[in-house]
Amino acid sequence: MSKIVVLFGSLDTKGKDYAFVKERIEEKGFQAFVIDVGVMGEPLFKPDINADTVAKAGGESLVSLRQKKDKGHAMAVMTKGAAEIAKKIYAEGNLDAIFGMGGSAGTAIISAAMRALPLGVPKVLVSTVASGDTKPYVGTKDIVMIPSIVDVAGVNAISVDIYSRAVGALTGMMETEVPEIESKPLIAASMFGNTTKLIEQCKEIMEVENYEVMVFHATGTGGMTMEDLIENDYFIAALDLTTTELADELCGGVMSAGPRRLTTAGLKGIPQVVAPGCLDMVNFWAIDTVPEKYKNRKLYPWNPNVTLMRTNPEENTKLGQIMAERLNQSKGPTAVFFPLKGLSQLDSPGEDFWWPEANKALLYALKENLRKDIPLIEVDANINDAEFAKAVTDKMFEFLSKR
Repeated sequence: MSKIVVLFGSLDTKGKDYAFVKERIEEKGFQAFVIDVGVMGEPLFKPDINADTVAKAGGESLVSLRQKKDKGHAMAVMTKGAAEIAKKIYAEGNLDAIFGMGGSAGTAIISAAMRALPLGVPKVLVSTVASGDTKPYVGTKDIVMIPSIVDVAGVNAISVDIYSRAVGALTGMMETEVPEIESKPLIAASMFGNTTKLIEQCKEIMEVENYEVMVFHATGTGGMTMEDLIENDYFIAALDLTTTELADELCGGVMSAGPRRLTTAGLKGIPQVVAPGCLDMVNFWAIDTVPEKYKNRKLYPWNPNVTLMRTNPEENTKLGQIMAERLNQSKGPTAVFFPLKGLSQLDSPGEDFWWPEANKALLYALKENLRKDIPLIEVDANINDAEFAKAVTDKMFEFLSKR
């Protein structure tokens, strides 16, 4: 039996586009299973699952949505319904890949269906908003977004090329065999440019003992992805040594990972070793994007597109409280390590962000608020020093030996 490509789309406004793509998929020997998410009009051709079924999966009938004529409400219902339908079809073994096309509204609905599916399921989305901020659509999943160049409004001299190559990308993914590799116990680790040296040392130490360390760049999406994969049981432990995304969450930086950050490992009960890596900094884009209220703060242009702001004692007190509050929920082995000679490469004696008083505020807040059975271990070293890397990996080996 040939593999099944599930297509989500609005067949009332984009029926010709979907008919064309359906033919291209079938020409390549795959089955095309079409799901209509259009609300106001009738589909150009009969789908395998109609829009009313999708609406009801989202909690309301299509008739009701049409009567209300509230586009925002209809979007919310169809978005929820599309995700539910995608999960159901996949669980039944009737979805091998997913494809969609649309403008901003269609992209929101279709991407929700894609995000409901596991990593590894091919996902291609042709979109008018693919060249903008795609984080709300991609989230933490492996969605390939392709700019439509022109609107998704019929097959023409430009869209014929875009659609055909998008189908080629999807079918190429489906035809690719993923080789098996040696499987080792996986450890999650968080890293930033300013803690690269630390994580490289930890990775080397752990891998000698036959563990594989998977590193996540703490850019907001990286932290969110790490939390999601921990939730889905990919990892046996976490070396969460770069918690900088908490600072962005607190101060309105551009790399926040949201309120789930630093919670999942503890709630899952897996061993975690934590450090306040890069909590001395908040991330903004180019220096002219820094909010006016921060213009007089200590700023450091990390590169032409990223500006770092040094956190102050007041912010670090709050960050210590936030760290403690989240770690206090932990159900498994947890330890916090604090580097007394700086939280990052820039926060070293003589460097631009070295501010002992700010770091002491963070340390004091942790001491005051952290659950008493969670050890807080002070190390007289910078976070990137070999002494610190040895201390955190020794504790991780201790935790793992008791599993």
